[in-house]
Amino acid sequence: MERGAAFLGSEVAILGGAMSWVSERNLVAAISNAGGFGVIACGAMTVELLDREIAATKALTDRPFGVNLITMHPDLMALIDVCARHGVGHVVLAGGLPPKGSLEAIKAAGAKLICFAPTLALAKKLVRSGVDALVIEGMEAGGHIGPVSTSVLAQEMLPELADQVPVFVAGGIGRGEAIAGYLDMGAAGVQLGTRFVCATESIAHANFKKAFIRASARDAVASVQIDPRLPVIPVRALKNAGQELFTAKQREVAQSLDEGAVAMAEAQLQIEHYWAGALRRAVIDGDIEHGSVMAGQSVGMVTREEPVAAIIAEFMEEAAAALDRRRG
Repeated sequence: MERGAAFLGSEVAILGGAMSWVSERNLVAAISNAGGFGVIACGAMTVELLDREIAATKALTDRPFGVNLITMHPDLMALIDVCARHGVGHVVLAGGLPPKGSLEAIKAAGAKLICFAPTLALAKKLVRSGVDALVIEGMEAGGHIGPVSTSVLAQEMLPELADQVPVFVAGGIGRGEAIAGYLDMGAAGVQLGTRFVCATESIAHANFKKAFIRASARDAVASVQIDPRLPVIPVRALKNAGQELFTAKQREVAQSLDEGAVAMAEAQLQIEHYWAGALRRAVIDGDIEHGSVMAGQSVGMVTREEPVAAIIAEFMEEAAAALDRRRG
């Protein structure tokens, strides 16, 4: 983990997964203060909101943290400027290839750029373009997911990439033994989201946390795309009535496309705004039946609410013990 920790400027190379409405100032600062690396989930935030969130996080920790930005955000360049003004050291770009000029703007501000790489070909392209580190996230993860499992991605990508840039593995990690395994394979660290939802410092509604603690791995299911003309990235969440509402939303947006009322980019933004609202209903308002309870399959290993420091310590103890056993 030394390489990953040195890259992040943290004590341990555990990135906090950026979860909209959950990964805000309190949880982000708690992760960084506990030795990990917190990441603010910008999501659909306005420029002004992100500005305030970064300032509020800096008031709670003097340790490094990052900001996750969505590539399709219409104000991406302005959001990058906000990060630069605050001296944010690491920017994580999610949602596809960095749009023209974004990579250069991030690097010009002196920040390190971390990107998600769903395929080996895209990962190699990102490295050639100057990205500083990669996150490879499997379909077991919560929120937006790809079609391939974490274990397969790690086997395919780590041997090819780990000696070029730090690579962080994400998706379905619920115990330290898994962290040890990926480190053995060449990973520089890991990214965890689901396990931090039930941290004491997480502002998620009590109902949201209870849903996680009650759930098993098979309760975290992926959403279904109903119209091939409307490419919707699947989202993994606990099954509830909210998933039926999303199906209805897809039909509504597809009809707007049919009628020429919206362009494809606008249609995709409407879907993203839907998710932001549905997630807020669950995380903030506690409506776990009609909101979106995004969770990874490791949710079955979330059994209690506890402080972030205890979660990170448990992961590191399990990982160290696993590596000790391997050394005999």
